[in-house]
Amino acid sequence: MYEMTIQLRTDGGSCLYEQIYEHIKQEIRKGRLLAGERLPSVRFLAEYLQVSRCTVDYAYEQLLSEGYIEARPCKGHFVCPIEELFQIGDMETAGGGRTASAGSAVSPQGADAGAKGENYIDFSPFDIDMSGFPFGVWKKITKNILTYANSDLFSKGEVQGDYDLRLTISRYLHSSRGVNCRPEQMIVGAGNDYLLMLLEKILGPDMRIAMENPTYKRSFQIFRTFGYHISTVDMDDCGMRTEKLEREKGDIAYVMPSHQFPMGTVMPIGRRMELLRWADRKPGRYLIEDDYDSEFRYHGKPIPALQASDRHGRVIYMGTFSKAIAPAIRISFMVLPEPLLERFLRKCSFFSCTVSRIDQRVLNEFIREGYFERHLNKMRKIYGAKHEQLLESMQPLKEFFDISGENAGLHVLLTSKTGVEETELIQKAAKYHVRVYGLSQYMVKESLESKTVLAGFGGLSEAEIKEGMELLQRAWK
Repeated sequence: MYEMTIQLRTDGGSCLYEQIYEHIKQEIRKGRLLAGERLPSVRFLAEYLQVSRCTVDYAYEQLLSEGYIEARPCKGHFVCPIEELFQIGDMETAGGGRTASAGSAVSPQGADAGAKGENYIDFSPFDIDMSGFPFGVWKKITKNILTYANSDLFSKGEVQGDYDLRLTISRYLHSSRGVNCRPEQMIVGAGNDYLLMLLEKILGPDMRIAMENPTYKRSFQIFRTFGYHISTVDMDDCGMRTEKLEREKGDIAYVMPSHQFPMGTVMPIGRRMELLRWADRKPGRYLIEDDYDSEFRYHGKPIPALQASDRHGRVIYMGTFSKAIAPAIRISFMVLPEPLLERFLRKCSFFSCTVSRIDQRVLNEFIREGYFERHLNKMRKIYGAKHEQLLESMQPLKEFFDISGENAGLHVLLTSKTGVEETELIQKAAKYHVRVYGLSQYMVKESLESKTVLAGFGGLSEAEIKEGMELLQRAWK
């Protein structure tokens, strides 16, 4: 089933059902929705877009009457074969993975935090729940691929990763995140660390890069090894402050607009447009969009990627499957604007892809056959239940703490209202065998002592979350 991102307008222009109808029609005409592909059910799409079922029904009825889709009894709606409408090359181009490791203490996805203390309830913001992983499906796909493999599967493969996988990922990104790209613009690699190092070869030395403060420290450390001049830009409730970014005179801005780590900020469209205008004002400026965990959002409509609004090739889009599937997958991807793609092909085409072709084939089948979507839906329910349990268990703490970052991702932030510093909060929690994480470790520049701690819930059961919060109430009250 094809998952789609539709940016509905409520400004008094066309009505909602017309916008849904027009979006699906254009997806079919441009070949992004293929003949025989099943559309989301009326009920699912209505819930997904937060509109009435009648609104979606009207859109589907119009598509049915015009012959774009067909209804199959007891099965749903499917795209009709209309190949003569497919417009080759009509794909919008935007111009021009981080790897997860459970128990990490330095990054949202990667690096070892050291062994967990015995009998500790660890509110790590980096752990994920592996109990829902479809081991049987993964084994079945792997077995089938190896059973019918030929020598080609064990050859070196394409520099940017297998084309079939890049095509599958590009279609998934367009439907789920609104990303506009051709498979040719994508590079598949073993983790975001490798892709950032490859990006340095593309961009060249002596770049000036601006990062939010606090930020994802692993990327900061990688950029520092390049010898880049790194400046920090303070944040407000909307993310990186563009008026301060202007004063830094940078070439690159590294941002996480869909869910900033560690603050949990979701950047609104106005700030996104400001960033794109900043990049447009000077040749050679780019935005690196790190979209590390966009799959998990608990309130409001799905938010398209920043790259979805880029019309002049200014966004370098990066993502990973480590959070959504498993840390060991170690498959990330980077979408290059057209000018940087040309530079990559000219300067870096001799590099080999760092991901096994077998792993690429398994992931391709996992996504293409619909298993990935089903897995995501399952994990959203699991994490959603844990998220509700966490917020419910935190209610008694609201007298003493401000809670933020709760709309997306796998952690929330607690900031002391009474001025208690994070070191004291962490020490008191440890006495009750609970582990929380201080915000200060993600600060790039010196600042006042933080009064904020992070509490993750991805790797804990609902019972552990409840027990851990009860212990924190005793520790902190």
